Amino acid sequence: MSDLKVALMTGTGQGIGRGCAIEMAKAGYKVSLMSPSNRSIELAEELGGIGRRGSVLEVDDLKAMIDHTMTRYGRIDAIVSNMGHGGTVPEAIKTVGFDVDFDGPLLELTDELWHESLDMYVLNVVKIARIVTPILIEQGGGAFVNVSSMNTIEPRAPYPMSMLRGALHSFSKLYGDRYARHNIRMNNLLPGFCENVNLSERARLEIPAQRPATFEEIGQACVFLASESARYINGQSILSDGGMNRAVR
Repeated sequence: MSDLKVALMTGTGQGIGRGCAIEMAKAGYKVSLMSPSNRSIELAEELGGIGRRGSVLEVDDLKAMIDHTMTRYGRIDAIVSNMGHGGTVPEAIKTVGFDVDFDGPLLELTDELWHESLDMYVLNVVKIARIVTPILIEQGGGAFVNVSSMNTIEPRAPYPMSMLRGALHSFSKLYGDRYARHNIRMNNLLPGFCENVNLSERARLEIPAQRPATFEEIGQACVFLASESARYINGQSILSDGGMNRAVR
């Protein structure tokens, strides 16, 4: 039996997505990467995988990515969806960091932005699941890891669009319920502030670990959720925030 493991990954051009791709490759996965820029193609070449330029909002791009992966490797074991803000996020929300007194826009956000964010955070996972689930059933199983956000559980003013990720978490639970019988899992990984965030001293001290996460740490959590070591974890939303969120769940 072949020991080949293949990870299909989106949003891997930079930041958390790139970190997850590097750690998946270190863990022995052949990676198939996609992002809107050429950065995923360049990273895939470094990691010995395949890459393409495309959008998670376009079904044709998702199908092309999956077809390319199956032609090259003949299987898909893990699907990692990394979703970021859409391109029309207001400047006030693009400001990184965290301040409990921040009074960000809420009612000023346009309907177009809400719909774009729904597409980015939720429907892209639904679309890719529709295409790849029959493949996973036929091969006997697989795992989805959706990179979400700690701000879904405890909403914060600078990141209002993250509330939509709650719909993703609900979808993941329903998907896990439906397809666990086929040895297919779907979980959400909720990072806190990472090394690319310019935190104020006040914000840093809000984190019990008193530092942001490294991309490597988030990537290693991604590897765990995709692996057989997490085979009995399904439909869950797992925080990796250094203990920042205070809610008892």
